[in-house]
Parts: sequence; structure tokens; C-alpha cells
Amino acid sequence: MPRKAREKSSTGIYHVVLRGINRQIIFEEDEDYQKLLQTLQEYKETSGYEIYGYCFMSNHIHLLIKEGEEDLGIVFRRIGARYVYWYNWKYNRRGHLFQDRYKSEAVENDGYFLTVLRYIHQNPLKVGIVKHLSDYPWSSYTEYAANPTVCSTAFGLSLFSEDPETATKLFKEFNLEKNNNQCLEYDQNMRWKDQEAIDFIKKIGGIKSPTEIQNFEKEKRDEIIEICKEKGLSIRQLQRLTGISFGVIRKK
Repeated sequence: MPRKAREKSSTGIYHVVLRGINRQIIFEEDEDYQKLLQTLQEYKETSGYEIYGYCFMSNHIHLLIKEGEEDLGIVFRRIGARYVYWYNWKYNRRGHLFQDRYKSEAVENDGYFLTVLRYIHQNPLKVGIVKHLSDYPWSSYTEYAANPTVCSTAFGLSLFSEDPETATKLFKEFNLEKNNNQCLEYDQNMRWKDQEAIDFIKKIGGIKSPTEIQNFEKEKRDEIIEICKEKGLSIRQLQRLTGISFGVIRKK
């Protein structure tokens, strides 16, 4: 069955979600987050895109991006190839890291632009990773509140006020507003929060990353999977965090 064509945005602006293959984690350490940010910055001039917002979570990323000279499909192939090559080299792994097809939605007006921007920034808050937006280092919230690096913040701030100081104040207030907006909703309704599950797997396996389980002998790998399932980690969550196939985990 042919894939449904992507909805084209008349403004050229899209909310994009890019996730790890089998929903596995794509960032192990702070250096990994920094590398992807650096990669996004490096390709801005080549591809001509503008980034208005971002949030990097453990196994997926959100971008509020304006398409430039290159189609977004080409852009993400470029970014993915650069980051995955480096990631595989660093962790001595092979194969794909990102899911082939990214999800996107068109952003057609200023109101929805702000809704998406706030939704992106509130991701870490809503899943309980931080208590304050400013505490999360891997989103564009801090770029709007201080000095921008990867993001083009002028347009977003201009929607609040022409005065920079007033715009920043109103931006912060808007981002702190409670809401039930769902934009390309990502399933986070899990018994264990990802970070809790990651820490548990690392502890019982004596490892630095859950994906290291892939290299264990079958007996040891299966023992860890059984313990995790007994403790209430779901098959889907184990699949995402370890990179082990659904079928293998289901049988244990």
C-alpha cells in the first residue's frame, strides 16, 4: 500500500518528530545531545532551513522547522547520516538508529506556531523529567530566554511584542501556561518513566547503557529481560530502550 503524501505547508513551517528505530534511545550521554545540535547548526547554511524550536528527548526529537532550499526528506537524510555515523563509531554498533520515516504536521498560522512551540518546550515537564522548563538543557526554551545559538528566535518573540524585554517576559508566561494541547502526540503513558527504566536496566546489568544488553550472551540477556518484565517494564518499552526485537522480548 503506497504511503500517504505529506501535507504541504503553505508557510513552509512544520512540526517534525524523529524517533529512534523501534523507539530505542538515541542519546546515551550529554555529548550525544551536543553532537546532534552541532549537526543541525552545521547543515543550516547548506540546506537553508530555519529552526524555530527543538526538544531532544531520550528516544525522539521534536523540531519546529521552516523548509529552505532542500526538501525536508533530504535534510533529515543528511542530518541522520552524519549523526548515526558518529554514534555508531562511538558505541561500536552497526545499522540504523532513526526510524526511516519522520512524522510531520503543517503549521499554517501564528496561533498554531505558538501552540506547537509551547508543546515542544513542555515535553520534559509533562513527562516528569524536570520541574521547571529552564532546568532542561536540551530544548530551545533557554535560547528564547537568553542568547540563541541554533534557533531563530526573532520571529517567535515578535508574536508577543516588538519590545525585546516585553516579548521575552510574555514568552516565558505563555510557556508556563497549563494546557492539554496534543501536537503529533507521542505515547508516554507507561508504567515506568523511561529514565527510571534506563537506570534500573543499567543497575541490574552492570552496564553504562541499556543497548549493551544486545552484546550479552543469550542466557544473561534473557535473564535481564525476565527480571525487567517481572518488575513491570513493558515489552514495547524494553524494545525501545535496549534495541532488542519485540519477538525476542515477548518470548521471555
